[in-house]
Amino acid sequence: MKAILMTAPGAPEVLQAAKRLIPELPGPSYLRVRLHAAGVNPLDTKLRKNGTYFPDKLPTVLGCDGAGVVESAGAGVTRFRPGDEVYFFNGGIGGEQGNYAQYTVIREDYAAAKPKNLSMIEAAAVPLVLITAWEALHDRARLEASQTVLIHAAAGGVGHVAVQLAREAGAHIAATVSSEEKAQWVRTLGAERVIRYGREDFAQAALDWTGDHGVDAVFDTVGGDTFCRSFAAAKVYGRIVTLLQSDCAPEQIKLARLRNQSIHYELMLTPAYLGLHQARVAQTRILEAGARLIEAGKLKVRVSSVFPLEQAAEAHRLIEAGHVSGKVVLKID
Repeated sequence: MKAILMTAPGAPEVLQAAKRLIPELPGPSYLRVRLHAAGVNPLDTKLRKNGTYFPDKLPTVLGCDGAGVVESAGAGVTRFRPGDEVYFFNGGIGGEQGNYAQYTVIREDYAAAKPKNLSMIEAAAVPLVLITAWEALHDRARLEASQTVLIHAAAGGVGHVAVQLAREAGAHIAATVSSEEKAQWVRTLGAERVIRYGREDFAQAALDWTGDHGVDAVFDTVGGDTFCRSFAAAKVYGRIVTLLQSDCAPEQIKLARLRNQSIHYELMLTPAYLGLHQARVAQTRILEAGARLIEAGKLKVRVSSVFPLEQAAEAHRLIEAGHVSGKVVLKID
């Protein structure tokens, strides 16, 4: 089969096309999937540049998000059969094979039926961003109806999904974006207050929007100074959820402590890295719930760019250039 191998940490050039054997089923509960598309995430570019979670297993195949057709199923499989269309988050962090390839194997518990109204390319864009946004808003921020939430980088891959999930939860949404084009789009997704962060201070804007109380929750997908300044945008006893590790100034930490704010980290690949089976099954339930929302027309994921598998390096360059709206996907022939 064709696959894209990461041969060493480094620039996009370390992603090289290669031939590999089609993987065999490792056990009776596994599926072999003929991949039609693989999502490309900023996570992939960081693993390629800095090294994977399993550096002793190079070369490796990146790509956590996949969509395809079940080609064969182990004797113990009960949820799927050959010909079924599935999508999933699996592999791609340096241990198990990722999805920049024509075939992969996956335990049936970690696959979900592909939303019927999505193409393979659209479905492959969904898993990581959906699970990340869902866990951040529901499991970490405990967002409820009528609460207020500030979502950073709301036009990004995770951000635009988070806006829609917050809308479905009945929350009031403020969102930061970089351009008027993105602002208009995010408003159609459900944001009530859109903040052009290059033109106004988002913390003050959030305070003005909430009558100086601050928002109930902040979802930070940017990190750095954006995360540190978010303490000023959140209310007393507010919750801040971040995807990144950031160092803040002492006075900023002091403000968060004074307001009794809670800070939560969200890393959706923890279950895969630590081998937490039940947590991974819970993520499959999120994919199933997301599929129902997608099929009901309540959730959409924007695909902004599609590359052939052989141009995985170009997809990485585009993401690293910044300011991508929506998702980047590899089409696998």
